[in-house]
Order: sequence, then C-alpha cells, then structure tokens
Amino acid sequence: MATTEKPAPYEGFEQQCIGGEWRKGRSAHVVEDVNPYDGSTITRVQGASAEDVSDAYCAARAAQRDWAGAPPRERASIMAHAAAITLARREEIVAATIHEAGCVRKVAEILWQFAWSILDASASYPARVMGQIVPTESRTEESLVYRKPIGVIGIISPWNAPINLTMRSLAPALALGNAVVLKPASDTPVTGGLIHARIFEEAGLPKGVLSVVVGASDEIGDPVVQHDAASLVSFTGSTDVGRGLFAKIGASNRIKQIALELGGNAPFVVLNDADLDAAAHALVVSRFLHQGQICMSANRAIVDERVFDAFVDLVIERTNALSYGDPMDADTVLGPIINRHQVKSILAKVDRAKAQGARAILEGPVSGAQNNIIPPHVFVDVEPSYAIAQEESFGPLLPILKARDDMHALALANDTEFGLSASVFTSDLDRGKQFILKVESGMGHVNGITVADSEYAAYGGEKNSGLGRFNAEWVIDEFTRPHWVTIQRGPNEGMPF
Repeated sequence: MATTEKPAPYEGFEQQCIGGEWRKGRSAHVVEDVNPYDGSTITRVQGASAEDVSDAYCAARAAQRDWAGAPPRERASIMAHAAAITLARREEIVAATIHEAGCVRKVAEILWQFAWSILDASASYPARVMGQIVPTESRTEESLVYRKPIGVIGIISPWNAPINLTMRSLAPALALGNAVVLKPASDTPVTGGLIHARIFEEAGLPKGVLSVVVGASDEIGDPVVQHDAASLVSFTGSTDVGRGLFAKIGASNRIKQIALELGGNAPFVVLNDADLDAAAHALVVSRFLHQGQICMSANRAIVDERVFDAFVDLVIERTNALSYGDPMDADTVLGPIINRHQVKSILAKVDRAKAQGARAILEGPVSGAQNNIIPPHVFVDVEPSYAIAQEESFGPLLPILKARDDMHALALANDTEFGLSASVFTSDLDRGKQFILKVESGMGHVNGITVADSEYAAYGGEKNSGLGRFNAEWVIDEFTRPHWVTIQRGPNEGMPF
C-alpha cells in the first residue's frame, strides 16, 4: 500500500524573504517572536530596514509585468499547487499558529481551513477576470474595457488570525497577476508571512513576485505604505492605524488605492421571541472564540428586556463551562492574550467598566494574568455610553445591554462608529431579515454567529470598519483595474474639427 511521506518542516524563519532571496535584514532591531502562553522564543528575526523594503518593491516592480503576462492557467496552477502544499502541511501550520498566535487548537484548525479555502478558490480567479465591450455612438469605433492587475500591492496583516488574514489578501492578489510586498505583524512573523513565502516558493512562484519584510512598524511601516512602486495598500488592523494610513498615503509621491479591514463593535441582538438557548450558545461562541480577539466578535449583546434575565442566566451557565489555559490542550476553549501590552489594555478596560457603573456578574482571577490568560468577564447594568459598549475590547469581555423593544434594539445596534458584522436572533425569520437589513454593517446574520466568513461572499465593513470587500467577484474587482481602449476602424466620426 502506498504511503505519503510527511514533508520536512520549513526552516530559516530567522531571515527575510526579499526578491526571492532569504537573507538577514539590515536593521539594528531584532524581532523577538515569543509564544504568548509559555514565553518561549520561537525565532529571532533580524529586522528589515527601509532599504530592505525598497529592495523588495524594486524586485516586485521588475517581476510583476512578466507575472501578469503569464497565461491564466500558469498562475492558476501555482495557486493550486500552493493549496496542495497547504493541505499537506496542515498540522505544521496548525501547530505553528497555536504556538505563535495563542490560538487554541479548534481555532487554529478553523484558520487553517479558511486559508486553504481562499487559496483553493483563488486558483479559479485567473479565469474569472472579464472585460467588457461597451456601446459607442460611432459606427467606426470599437470600445472595450479590459481588466488588468493593479500592479504591486503592499499588504500589512495583523496578528490575531495571521495565517488566514494574510492569505485572504495575498492569494487573490497573486492569482490576479499582481506582485506583493507583505509586512506581517511583529507578534506573528512566521504564520503571518514567512510561512506564506515558503509555501509559494515551494509552489514555484517566480522570484521577486512576493517579498516578506519583518520589522518594527516605526521603522518600516511608512516605507511599506509610501513607496512609489505600490499601486494599492491592503491593511487589516485597528481603526486608529487605518486612519493614519490615509495621511501617510496622502504624503506619498504617488497616489494609491487603499483597502481597509478595520475594527468592529458587532451587536448581537436577541429579540423577545428568540430561542434563548440557541441564542446564548451563539453569543458565547461569538464573543469568546479566540479570547474575543476577532474583529467580528460580538462586542456587545443587546437583549429585549422581556427575556433579559432568563437569557443572562443561560449565558452565565454556558460561559462558566468554558475551560481556559494551555492552547495545546485539545479541550481548552480560551487560550492566552497575544502579549503583555494587550493584557494590560484589557484589564484597564475591566477597571474602567466598573468605574463607570457596569456590574461584573462573572469574572475570574486576573492578578498578574499568568501566561497571558484572562478568564471570561460578563457585565450587566451597562449604559450605551460606557466605553465597554462603545469601544472594541478585543478580549474576553462581554457587556449585555437591555433594550425596550425592536426599535430601541436597532438604535442601540447602530449607536457605534463601527459597522462590520451583526447578528439578530428571533423565531420570525422575516422579522429578523428586516431587522438585520436596517443594521448599519457590511455583514449581518439572522440566527447565526457574528464571526463568519466565506470564500463565496462579500466580506467587509461600513463606517469606520473599513473600505472594500474580500472574496470572489468582489476581491477580483478590488485587485484589478479597468483599462478603457478604443479602436478606430475607419474615419473618426467624432472629431470636433
């Protein structure tokens, strides 16, 4: 019987991948990649300098034209090969995600699945780029709109779901004929970028088409965003940083397009006729999955006052059953917060919520937050103006607000600067659909969790949650540009004189 040999694990993650070559960065700064649970060192990366970033962009610009001109089948084949490699290295990627991002195993497996799915789907993108023949008033003119690659794309990816959120931008960008310079978060340089470089290298991607630069944001953040070779910058991260990108791009010599997937304050609404047990289960998943470190997390629950007390009891019962601790343990539901800075930020939010008048009805030991573990916290007596209801906590904190009726619940849901995801629970599906359509968010779910993505659907936010959409036809439009061409096949009848 034939056996499949397990591939040798990737190595060399102490280096940068620039122009297809693996080398040390030229910065004096060293990026310390640390396991957030046990504090062990995963790797040390000599940081990239602004000069390294320039080298990466120059290589990308030189390689992009040939890559864009490659037959669609050739680009599709490399994407399919990368998907097959990702499948073969599933356990290697899952384990790396657990160690580096602090994901528990169930979450790491979900993130791997999303990354593989978008790679698999991207293999179809080269054949799905369609131009258009457009009408013209001239009998001798042919008028066409071609769709061409954007060119070189700068990608800045976050630490919370690194393998997936990097691949979500990277795979479509490459499939559509663009070259990429990628800066992963310093907390997750391996699963946020360096492992992607190894995957595409193994898949046969031409040198120079992808570079990964790891370094301090205050040293290479501006060069990644402002380099003249970049035609578009795709950023996933906080709204505050996203705001700053506009100013940085405005100060660039070259005006660029920008795609932003930013913060969220997802409302989870429970109407008076909801299945409370199902809703409680969905809320606990929506809030505490990956310790709440997901932009789509249910950042606040909004519950009809007629079912409020019964619903809160069910939420407490389910939350009490959650285990937290070592993310390598298959039974662990909540793992560590990504770093000490983030731990301190979350604990400060707990203190502020209490100071403003919110009442914690569930909380665990947080003294010192050993191993960066923060147990679930549930708050009631929360006013809409409290910081815990207005700001994205990005941690295991759940405020539950009381609504008088549907209209009040809708007003509370929309009382935020954000608009990424939302959910509503009700037994009347038409009532739920009409409600969710009035919520100011890019994505909405009736009787479903707020944390949802699909390679077939438009992913993105409204208001201060971002610009643009990922997946399928939407990302094809984002990462290509129209080029209008006319051909005069006779005397030009439109000449003014």
